[in-house]
Order: sequence, then structure tokens, then C-alpha cells
Amino acid sequence: MNRRLGLCSGKTAVKKFQRAGWTIDRRVGSHVMLVKLGYRYTLSVPQHKELGIGILKKLLKQAGLSVEEFNEL
Repeated sequence: MNRRLGLCSGKTAVKKFQRAGWTIDRRVGSHVMLVKLGYRYTLSVPQHKELGIGILKKLLKQAGLSVEEFNEL
């Protein structure tokens, strides 16, 4: 079943990524940087009230998560 990617805030996205094993490394301005051992990417999550679909898709690709996995977190 192919679910749609729901919009969420930057704060909610950070919480979901933390449930997936990512940890907060630092905060730079209005962005939270997340790291995970074994991944080459540092996720930069803007702390906006609503993240755009393109930003969410890019973060999911870098994190190695599917839309279904992200929605379940």
C-alpha cells in the first residue's frame, strides 16, 4: 500500500527521526542537525511550522526511510 507523505512540522520530524535512531548533534540557527552511526549524511531539519514535501522526501532519502516507515513513527 503506497501511502501519501503527510505534512508535519520540523519539531515533529525531528522526533520521528529520533525514534528511527538519529540523534541531535547540534543546532545551527533555525536548523537541527541529526546524525546516525553508519550513515554518511547529516540531516539538516529546518524548524518551520510546516515542512514542504520536497524537503521531507529529500530527508527520507538521506535517512534511508520509506514514506510508510516515516508515517508509522
